[in-house]
Amino acid sequence: QVQLAESGGGLVQEGDSLRLSCATSGFDFSDYVMGWFRQAVGKDREFVAALSWRGGTIYYSDSVKGRFTVSRDNDKATTYLQMNNVKHEDAAVYYCAANHFGEWGGDNVYWGKGTLVSVSS
Repeated sequence: QVQLAESGGGLVQEGDSLRLSCATSGFDFSDYVMGWFRQAVGKDREFVAALSWRGGTIYYSDSVKGRFTVSRDNDKATTYLQMNNVKHEDAAVYYCAANHFGEWGGDNVYWGKGTLVSVSS
């Protein structure tokens, strides 16, 4: 059974740092592109970051570039999202996702249930 479990969310102040984790099981983690997405209240889910099978290719949305760092540990089947200098607009539910080729719009994507990040001023 495929499982993706995000953790590490919580309430932080603007300017703080936070590290999200996504532990996975039930599929060959090293064969999947891993992504992070977020959905704020009243908004559509949006792409945050993704990295390739061995982490050699990394993508970030413009809104988080320079502040967030995505990484993965294939031995632990876990991906991470280090969030630095958190801003109020980063408040959202954060989801991790897995797809063989980083194609996030179709049905062949595994999704976690999300972890909530709240930001206070």
